[in-house]
Amino acid sequence: MKLYSTNNKDLRVSFKEAVFNSMPQDKGLYMPVEIPQLDADFIENIEKYSLPEIAYKVASTLLKDEIPAEDLKALIDDAINFEAPAVKLDDKTFVLELFHGPSLAFKDFGARFMSRVMAYFLKDGEQLLDVLVATSGDTGGAVALGFLGVPNTRVTILYPEGKVSPIQELQLTTNGENIRAVEVKGTFDDCQALVKQAFADDELNAKFRLTSANSINISRLIPQTFYYFNTYAQLKKQGLSDVIFSVPSGNFGNIGAGLLAYKLGLPVKQFIAATNVNDTVPRFLESGVYETKPSTQTYSNAMDVGAPSNWVRIMDLFNQDVKAIKNMVTSYRFTDDETLAGIKELDNKLNYVACPHTAIAYLAIEKYRNENPTDESAAVFLSTAHACKFPDIFPADIAAKIEIPEQVKALESKPTHADQLATDFEGFKSYCLKGNN
Repeated sequence: MKLYSTNNKDLRVSFKEAVFNSMPQDKGLYMPVEIPQLDADFIENIEKYSLPEIAYKVASTLLKDEIPAEDLKALIDDAINFEAPAVKLDDKTFVLELFHGPSLAFKDFGARFMSRVMAYFLKDGEQLLDVLVATSGDTGGAVALGFLGVPNTRVTILYPEGKVSPIQELQLTTNGENIRAVEVKGTFDDCQALVKQAFADDELNAKFRLTSANSINISRLIPQTFYYFNTYAQLKKQGLSDVIFSVPSGNFGNIGAGLLAYKLGLPVKQFIAATNVNDTVPRFLESGVYETKPSTQTYSNAMDVGAPSNWVRIMDLFNQDVKAIKNMVTSYRFTDDETLAGIKELDNKLNYVACPHTAIAYLAIEKYRNENPTDESAAVFLSTAHACKFPDIFPADIAAKIEIPEQVKALESKPTHADQLATDFEGFKSYCLKGNN
């Protein structure tokens, strides 16, 4: 598997190099030189395969011989050791539950696969791998649990002060060992900017072996394609083949993975990018002008992204053809008030308790159906996090229905620690240099 930079299509790097370098020096993102089509027979009979079998087929098609077959199978079996059920809510509406992994968020797929890939490629005696990650909510917890105890790695997680939920913060600050939590007095975009500046800094790159665990890393993106194929398999078992996916969208890695799956041969009729008021992409698809803006805090905090990194990948997948993107991607935005109304509607109408991100994806399905009344496709909205992560958002009657998983209860008795930093890069750089132990 060879990859190029979205800023330089002549560049060629191996999968291993892209995993460890994460981001090219030209500040583009890595993309596969070739996106092979999965064979038609596999797609036609996909309902016969399990999630790990589907994951192996997709990964091996993309990666080719980067990881030997038996090693790749073992890696996937270890990383993807939980289910992703498409739960039927009515005849044509399904919720894809992606919160059954250890951190209770969809990002377990990417973080666990990536950590195992990095551990596989790391050789004994090599320089310590420093993993930098910015989180607006769930990424940090998934990465922390994915890398906890992985030899020869150190993870530094930056998160915005006061802008993650209490459970999310516990998942970041209770790990110890090779995991460092850094509370930044700013927004997620500030955290992400610090990480990007670190990768572009010559002194830090000379001293440390830096890589990212954010969705800019190609080994985060690839495993997220697995659950789109697996969902299609689940629907095919029920005699459904026309499908629409509604994806809660912040940094646009999740829907980017869905569109990569589509390019690999997954039959999808339409994608819906569901955002909160951080609506850079909906505005772009309406106006044709791509204009980022500072992020605004909302109930759906993991989507509070004003400058979505992965949008360049989506543009690249479609060769910068905005018309082609608009044919495949519909986008809607929703306010906090609408999000709360969506949570209540899901509870009342379908007896389902959803986190705010999931509620936005549901609202987008409803809006799409209102605008396209003749489209009878099955609609799948992605549930990206367990509702227990957002206890302060729900009305009391709905909150009472949320079961707290045992792993969350266990966190509450653990000691916590986070370092505090401002948003200036020199302060973060100094922190990294001093932490060289």
